[in-house]
Amino acid sequence: MEIGASEYVHEIKALVDEVSRTQTAAVGDAAALIVKSLHGGGVIQAFGSGHSEAIAMEIAGRAGGLVPSNRLALRDVVLYGDAPVGILLGAAGELERDPSVARRIYDLAPVEPRDVFVLISSSGVNGSVVELASVVKEHGHDLIALTSVQHSTAMTSRHPSGRKLLDLADVVLDNRAPYGDAVLPLQDGGTFGAVSTITSALLAQMVVAEVVRGLTEAGLTPPIYRSANVTGGDEHNRALENRYAGRIRRGA
Repeated sequence: MEIGASEYVHEIKALVDEVSRTQTAAVGDAAALIVKSLHGGGVIQAFGSGHSEAIAMEIAGRAGGLVPSNRLALRDVVLYGDAPVGILLGAAGELERDPSVARRIYDLAPVEPRDVFVLISSSGVNGSVVELASVVKEHGHDLIALTSVQHSTAMTSRHPSGRKLLDLADVVLDNRAPYGDAVLPLQDGGTFGAVSTITSALLAQMVVAEVVRGLTEAGLTPPIYRSANVTGGDEHNRALENRYAGRIRRGA
């Protein structure tokens, strides 16, 4: 197989088509949970660590997205709690694999019972995200998981319970990334060209599109961000954010 930009684009196009073809029902189910939450005054609580944080950012606080959305992160234990900043400077992946950090993230967040959670992890096996999923379900929230089913099922859980993110979710969105994430072969037997960020972002935006459709069909005006870089964007966004004062964070 030849390798290069055109081959990568070919693989991405195939995966985009695969996601669109196979995930329509799950996207609809996820959107229905979010519409129910928003209609009841809830917000979307999105969490991802590592590269998956990019997808939480895709969901919470971006132009064209839903205003009632909040991003949770590992660094919340420092920004909003009393953990020393050094906890963020440990070995790569150390905090991400620590189950104990999850309950602190939840307890520090502006969470209400009507909120819905979207947890993003392509592997779906690290301690923090599995424990956070457990805490979310303990508190009775609906939970949407965005993960790679292939990668996750090929892994052993790093959580003491042996469970994975997809085991705890009410709806699973499968980004269809392969085990190891990358799709192009190297001569030494490795692979390169990761895909999960692209297909996960696609799924996130597909869900937003269905939520907007659901709210509109219910006779509601979707609370959507405008770009801060267009005339009137800041004023529009502040007016909507004020409806959710104390519920959504727009910090680091």
